[in-house]
Amino acid sequence: MPRRISVKKKDKVLSQDICLKLLDEFIRDSYNGRRTKKDGSRITYGTVRNYTFLRKALEGFIENAGEWKIFVFERLTMRERERAGNFNKKFYQQFTQYLYLKKGYFDNYVGLIIKNMRIFYNYLELERNIPVGVYHKSFYVPSEEIPIIALNPEQLRYILNDKGFNERVQEKSLEKIRDIFVFGCTVALRVSDLLSLTQKNLIIENGVHYLRVKSKKTHTYTSVKLPTYALEILFKYKDRRGERGKVKTLLPSISAAYLNSSLKKMAALLEDNFVFVKTRERRGKQIVVYKDPIRKAHYTLADHISTHTMRRTAITNMLSLGMPEHLVRKISGHSANSREFFRYVELAQSYIDQETDRVFERLAS
Repeated sequence: MPRRISVKKKDKVLSQDICLKLLDEFIRDSYNGRRTKKDGSRITYGTVRNYTFLRKALEGFIENAGEWKIFVFERLTMRERERAGNFNKKFYQQFTQYLYLKKGYFDNYVGLIIKNMRIFYNYLELERNIPVGVYHKSFYVPSEEIPIIALNPEQLRYILNDKGFNERVQEKSLEKIRDIFVFGCTVALRVSDLLSLTQKNLIIENGVHYLRVKSKKTHTYTSVKLPTYALEILFKYKDRRGERGKVKTLLPSISAAYLNSSLKKMAALLEDNFVFVKTRERRGKQIVVYKDPIRKAHYTLADHISTHTMRRTAITNMLSLGMPEHLVRKISGHSANSREFFRYVELAQSYIDQETDRVFERLAS
């Protein structure tokens, strides 16, 4: 194991080289379990991977003539503290400018990087006993509301039942992708949990099949009764054998990355693969993002379909079709005050409003 970086008692400023080595230790401690969450559980691989994105961003910033250093607050004089504050303001401005202009990132990703930088500074203060002061607390974390892409019940029924669509799916050898997508749009699991399902997650009580899962991310248990069409999907793959004749997973074994790309191919076969304009925000300003910037060609619905669409579709449809919020949360694993869940409620309400307007228009005609 590499020797840990020690800060000398006389050090007032940590150089870029020392800062990067401390960041590497932060990432390593998060990965190997030396650093944990507040409840003592291990930090997930996805979170650690986000920390590596911060490392790459800082490395690129430094290579582009940027300067990064950390001040040991308690060892600074009053004048040095003022200079340190000015440096950190300048650093934040230059670093975010690099992320926006040089790298072309949008608010959501810049916010992720700055948020993780603040977490790193807190780690230095609380776990490495390096008094870095409060400068990093002024690092503003930008954010943006990424639109929730979810299919409505009619679109999901089309994928499930339309003969022409399913013939096109079979011709393109995308039947397994379609099955995983339909199942995922039913049970509201995160994709990591969905692709890890095994026989132990399938429970039978009084002839009724339930799917019971402990979330890898939140460690909460969810349980959902499976409809007939979902069971038919599982039965289709029940004879698929893994090592030593044992079924490895309930659904076909596939990586999340491959599933993500294949879902777009499947969605491109939809009869109504309409233009779906993509917008993002940079410094709070909405910007149209083109699939082909030169021809100003927009994205389509298929381009927006991803593994996240499955869980979002399941939650939104449950709400839209009248399931009480507290029951949907029990299935999805969201907390009562979840900001993310409230966005699903808003989306479901807009769908209900559209359907209500359509009914009233028929009555008035």
